[in-house]
Amino acid sequence: MSLLGFCEWLAKTPWSIELHESIWAYPIVESVHVLSLCLFLGLTTMLDLRLLGVTMRGTPLSEVAGRLIPWATAGFVLMVVSGALLFYAIPVRTFQNIFFRVKVAMLILSGLNAWFFHSTVYRRVAEWDLDPVPPKRARVAGGLSLTLWAGIVVAGRMIAYNWFD
Repeated sequence: MSLLGFCEWLAKTPWSIELHESIWAYPIVESVHVLSLCLFLGLTTMLDLRLLGVTMRGTPLSEVAGRLIPWATAGFVLMVVSGALLFYAIPVRTFQNIFFRVKVAMLILSGLNAWFFHSTVYRRVAEWDLDPVPPKRARVAGGLSLTLWAGIVVAGRMIAYNWFD
């Protein structure tokens, strides 16, 4: 079965139809998605700005990360669950949407960036934790994160306005 075939099957399931046609459920899920994005992205932006050495320069990065990451993770989990439900409600149209595909590609790149940062640069945070401006690799990770998440937000918003349907 192809991905499109899977999406076509998914679109015919009763819960997908109910969610898509619901007067209240779909808008609530969409609102949860946007609000959880705000939580996640706001906290991630603060962490990325610290990585760039723009803000909270007197606060150790480990302290900033320790306070923000648990809340950002909660926002991320809610965002992923609500995003999956949004996809589930309209799987075929979403799957065929170029902006959705761009968003997914940037989400993957963002995940790889975070994984790379945490598995390499952040492992040696004790060496540069108190530095007002982190090392170049940390700044690159922060800048790339900000850029990718800005693109993800724009692509996500553009999904509703696909000119290529």
